[in-house]
Amino acid sequence: MAEAAAFYILAALILGFGVLVITAKSAVHCILFLVADFLCVAALYVSLQAQFLAVIQVLVYAGGIMVLYLFVVMLVNLKRPPEAHSDPRRLGFLGLLMSVAVLVELALIVVTRWARPAAAGSGLSPDNVRQIGRALYTDYLIPFELASFLLLVAMVGAIILAKREL
Repeated sequence: MAEAAAFYILAALILGFGVLVITAKSAVHCILFLVADFLCVAALYVSLQAQFLAVIQVLVYAGGIMVLYLFVVMLVNLKRPPEAHSDPRRLGFLGLLMSVAVLVELALIVVTRWARPAAAGSGLSPDNVRQIGRALYTDYLIPFELASFLLLVAMVGAIILAKREL
């Protein structure tokens, strides 16, 4: 019962911080809400007995990636006023339709989860870290390297854009 309560509280916090990330006016506030969101996800990992993933979540995402985001936002944001017009090509109805589709999918997940209870046990083994490392550096090496390359390209692109305007 306590695990379910912790899950629902953390899920509500994660969703709340996610909404704040989207609705915040300041980019720095968005980043701080995203850090809080990542920390809540790490707490969710701890409640699922996945302490290694929680530590990696804090170190990699809440630490390293967020510092990179903050660096890029502060480097690119040169105190420009916000744009006065909205994009006429913006497809608000399509966004609303996609949001409804995602909510329907989430409802289906919840309904099927209640209809079929989970199996006993978490399925975690003592050598969880070894299995994650082996999978990451063998089966998923290309996606891992592509993700790091994309982050590097984003940082270099932000620096080039900021230098051009200085």
